[in-house]
Amino acid sequence: MPSRTPAEILAQIQKIEIRTRNVVSEIFSGEYHSSFKGQGLEFAEVREYQSGDNYRDIDWNVSARLGMPYVKKYQETRELNVFFIVDISASQNFGTRVMLKKERLAEIIALLSFSALSNNDKVGMIMYTSQLEKYLPARKGRNKALEILRDVLYLEPKHPGTSLTGAFTFANLILKKRSVVFILSDFLDENYRKPLQLLAQKHDVIAVQVLDEAELELPSAGVLNLYDPETGATLYFNSSQAAFRQAYNMVVQRQQAELVKNLRDLKVDHLLIRSTDSHVDLLRDFFERRRQRRRERE
Repeated sequence: MPSRTPAEILAQIQKIEIRTRNVVSEIFSGEYHSSFKGQGLEFAEVREYQSGDNYRDIDWNVSARLGMPYVKKYQETRELNVFFIVDISASQNFGTRVMLKKERLAEIIALLSFSALSNNDKVGMIMYTSQLEKYLPARKGRNKALEILRDVLYLEPKHPGTSLTGAFTFANLILKKRSVVFILSDFLDENYRKPLQLLAQKHDVIAVQVLDEAELELPSAGVLNLYDPETGATLYFNSSQAAFRQAYNMVVQRQQAELVKNLRDLKVDHLLIRSTDSHVDLLRDFFERRRQRRRERE
């Protein structure tokens, strides 16, 4: 991304904030709120026993003192810790459509951050390449969301590569309290199953996979020069050859199927967002499905 002045950076962040806050206030806050379970139960009140109450909730001391049955009522503690594990490796600087993948990541994180803050939750972030690039502990407030947004858009990583293993291992070390963890990555990596499994056992983990359409289905565009920004390797090939495109697409489909299966086995929710998709619509539908699942379990 070209170098920008502080005023240009601020203007872009404010534009995303305004657009995102409108979406959150109009359609998103309720879906987010009802999609995630709170951290536990806290005492709310003691009230007179009513038909249908569970007898196990009877407060015998109060009941004996007042001469009639009373029950303790509890409510779910709503405050959550929401963490973003963000892949900022060099592959995030790719994009053939409206925006780069890293810009789409920023839009998604803005929507999730302001949804969390509207529900009085805390937000934090782990930014990773092949090494830890930045860690922001979970905090409340608009300034925290704007800091996260600024770093996703403009932090220059020191390393080009990807290590989801390293990112998940670091998260397992520093996340002590049960959290909602959004992993934002293209998942173009491997051998990270074990630390992800440990993370999913302790936290509510959602894998948000952001891919450009050209990464999923190779276009017919003549001779192309493929450049891997993480390794520096280059490859020339003729994308007009139907057999080549078909072979490429089959490999991608197999990799995607394996990813979906592995995440399902680990009980990690998966959401694929393509460059041509509306991330607002996909996230809203995703939260609605989670809300329905939660109702069915209850």
